[in-house]
Amino acid sequence: MIAHKPAWLKVRPGGGEAYGAIKRTLGELGLHTVCEEARCPNRGECWSSGTATFLVLGDTCTRGCRFCAVHRGNPGGRVDASEPGRVARAVVTWGLRHVVITCVTRDDLPDGGAAHLAAVVAALREHAPGVTVEVLASDFGGDAQAVRTLVDAGPDVFAHNLETVDRLQARVRDPRCSVARSLEVLRLAGTIRPGMVTKSALLLGMGETAEEIRETLRALRGVGVTSLTLGQYLAPSRAHVAVAEWIAPETFEAWREEAHALGFSMVASGPLVRSSYRAGELLASGRV
Repeated sequence: MIAHKPAWLKVRPGGGEAYGAIKRTLGELGLHTVCEEARCPNRGECWSSGTATFLVLGDTCTRGCRFCAVHRGNPGGRVDASEPGRVARAVVTWGLRHVVITCVTRDDLPDGGAAHLAAVVAALREHAPGVTVEVLASDFGGDAQAVRTLVDAGPDVFAHNLETVDRLQARVRDPRCSVARSLEVLRLAGTIRPGMVTKSALLLGMGETAEEIRETLRALRGVGVTSLTLGQYLAPSRAHVAVAEWIAPETFEAWREEAHALGFSMVASGPLVRSSYRAGELLASGRV
């Protein structure tokens, strides 16, 4: 692992009234956020401004991706049917305008958890009708019906992340993941509901080349993806894939411009950007 993070990756810990309120509410309602589980570097900024990304279907993932800090194991088919209502209650309590719902991968469930995610979207539509909803989904094992179940629930944004380029997939993601499957999930989601925003993300600094990034961006555009985030990979521990390179802020800016030139209408690109970073602003602006 490369030592000494550059100055542009140093962030202040979160604090303030909104930050504390969110942490208390999460504890009271028994909810998880990807902000904490994935050790997101932006959780201080986001929580202090009153936003968070909910992690549903528990905090245990059935896959073992080597870039991710989320706990892995076998949840044994457990699903908390009360969770959609509790998420909606938290959203109403905080007065959020844009909500991101993500999940651990649940290969232990027949539909990969698609019906539960759809129930969360339905609860938000019922109790917080003015909120825009973004779902960051797994690949559901490539199950087309599971993708349809979630898309039919009516999210405003359907996101699924490639994370890295094709050559590095086997080293970075679980063996059950692939670029081909992820691209098909994104293509299918957009086909089922034309006009819905589809979105993906890459983490840079794992050893990919510039041409491999371009090839990946072209592949995403080829399946209709219009929203993109690019960020610096940060290894959660020494047991994870090591950082190969620190990408400078000006390089991220150059990738943002190139992504727009390729036809992405919404792009967030920077060292600390993650897939749900300023997601509401990205959707509202239509071009960042």
